Amino acid sequence: MNPALLKVLLALAPTLLLLLGTAALYVRTKAAAALVQALGAACLLVVVLTHICEVLNLLPFMGWGAQGSIGHYIDLASAILGVALFTVGALIHAFSKRKAHAA
Repeated sequence: MNPALLKVLLALAPTLLLLLGTAALYVRTKAAAALVQALGAACLLVVVLTHICEVLNLLPFMGWGAQGSIGHYIDLASAILGVALFTVGALIHAFSKRKAHAA
């Protein structure tokens, strides 16, 4: 098996678990912070999926891995947005939970 494909598939499992966990949190709480976390996890899943497309050479017209291509910018934007949204959602969730316990 291709080592690059193995790495991407190993990254897929925790990313899917992260998405499922945040989606379950949102379904249970219906909180905006949980929705922001779930959107961030979905963006991180897009990052993993772009790497799968790059390794398997799917949709070659996107230029996966080539700097300056649309595939590169999809990957970059998804990574930045995913980390930002997930972090903001987690912080809001933690602070709102702390505030609720203090009251």
